[in-house]
Amino acid sequence: MSYTTLAGRTAVITGAASGMGSATARLLASQGVRVALLARRAERLEELAAAIEEAGGEALAVATDVTDQASVDAAAELVHNTFGRVDLVVNAAGVMLPNPVDAGRTDEWQRMIDTNVTGALRIIRAFTADLVATAAEGRTADLVNISSIGAHIMFPNYAVYGATKAALTYLSTSLRTEFGPRDVRVTNIEPGLTDTELAGHVDNAELSGQLDGMFDALGGLSSDEIADLIAYTTSRARHINLRQLIVQPTRQA
Repeated sequence: MSYTTLAGRTAVITGAASGMGSATARLLASQGVRVALLARRAERLEELAAAIEEAGGEALAVATDVTDQASVDAAAELVHNTFGRVDLVVNAAGVMLPNPVDAGRTDEWQRMIDTNVTGALRIIRAFTADLVATAAEGRTADLVNISSIGAHIMFPNYAVYGATKAALTYLSTSLRTEFGPRDVRVTNIEPGLTDTELAGHVDNAELSGQLDGMFDALGGLSSDEIADLIAYTTSRARHINLRQLIVQPTRQA
């Protein structure tokens, strides 16, 4: 689909080195959005930025670790110095590390909390003033958080991951009470089974095999399909907020 109303906007996209973040950056850029690409893997970001620019878009690669406040602060400064005010923020950075709670993987717990929850909060803090100022001028301002159906559907051995996504879903709901009256839209997207790099991070052979089996049995969404949903959502008239979107393969109950 074509989303011509997005032209001229400026977006920050975390997790842009792969998966939903990368796909979203490509699609938004193709619609005339200037995109700031934030992720840890600088080489991946540079390649993506080059591809976007070769296709006629405008992109800025910003190596960023959302678990590090100084890194986020430096990224925000570079984005502002290069592009000015941001009016669209997509929190797509995330990590999924399932294991039984009694395995005691505190390293995984901390990484998921720091990335999925605190990392999203750091990005929101860095660009809230931009979104509020944009909306005050009568222009469209969007915050999009990528959560998961794991926020409210229980999966054995995914307790901590699900808890971090539930926190992000709740955060999105609560932020609407603060941002909505100021005309800033907040959208929470909860994908089901989606083909991204998340599965590659799983440090448990049995659970990794279960994921593979689910893809074989149910099929999965693509990152491009999630990107299309983000573009559709943020291209609506500014008084329309598609606030909560759950998307999953048809065969996934």
